[in-house]
Amino acid sequence: MQLHDVWFVLIAVLWTGYFFLEGFDFGIGVLTKLLARGRAEKRVLINTIGPVWDGNEVWLLTAGGATFAAFPDWYATLFSGFYLPLLAILVCLIIRGVAFEYRHKRAEERWQANWEHAIFWTSLIPAFLWGVVFANIVHGVEIDRNKEYVGGVLDLFNGYSLLGGLVTLALFTFHGAVFAALKTVGDIRDRARALATRLGVATAVAAAGFLGWTQAAHGDGTSLVAFAVVVAALAGALGANIAGREGWSFALSGVTIAAAVAMLFLTLFPNVMPSSLDDAWSLTVSNAASSPYTLKIMTWCAAVATPVVMLYQGWTYWVFRKRIGTQHIADAH
Repeated sequence: MQLHDVWFVLIAVLWTGYFFLEGFDFGIGVLTKLLARGRAEKRVLINTIGPVWDGNEVWLLTAGGATFAAFPDWYATLFSGFYLPLLAILVCLIIRGVAFEYRHKRAEERWQANWEHAIFWTSLIPAFLWGVVFANIVHGVEIDRNKEYVGGVLDLFNGYSLLGGLVTLALFTFHGAVFAALKTVGDIRDRARALATRLGVATAVAAAGFLGWTQAAHGDGTSLVAFAVVVAALAGALGANIAGREGWSFALSGVTIAAAVAMLFLTLFPNVMPSSLDDAWSLTVSNAASSPYTLKIMTWCAAVATPVVMLYQGWTYWVFRKRIGTQHIADAH
């Protein structure tokens, strides 16, 4: 295996980590409207991710930076061709971060309600758009011989990509509901489990359609194995949730996300962005990669820094591992 192949795998791992962590993060934001009853319960949900949401976004920065350094042509074509959807995601992430930090700065109900609306929409929109973006990457877009995207923004919103967006939105919301059940106590925990069951069934239907379409159009034997893991893990997550085993349910919903991302990258390889105009114009791991020397330096840096970051983030989750409920919310707020 050459270094550009290694970095393709590492980038897939980074996106897996991002969707696993930011997935329940987005899900909690959506659930502030779907699950919470009253201001106190909204605070409970927001507090479940309060200590970790910004650390979860580090995975996105790392994935983007790794793509820029390891596959500059992939980065350039992706960010120029998908400029508007990615800009919308970026704006949402900025507003979302501000909403988390400013919501509690004033006690007025209207002030807090406005920021809560912002948290909901800036969680829902990126959760949907990430599915649209990755569906287009896998399915192929109009790339010419100069490695430039020549389609329009509306071309990115087709039947396949819209279904992909619905799958990521449903899957992340299900993941968030399971996380809410894992991190809360009392009535909100019971309602989170009940909602997770309904969301899980809807997710299973949408994911079966999208991943089945992906397998039929682009898959092979290895992607079929990943598809089977998605089905088994999602069924296990639903079963564990119904049985009240929130820890197992959360772990298996995470496996579902990891297997789904793995399936997309397996169907993509050795391409990184297929061209729908001519297969010869597709960006691949070899023609879009940086020089071997650059990849070598990056590999050594990643080997040193990655374990440190993962240990620190794991420690953060351990420190804030306890469940919370409305009894932990101060009346003054």
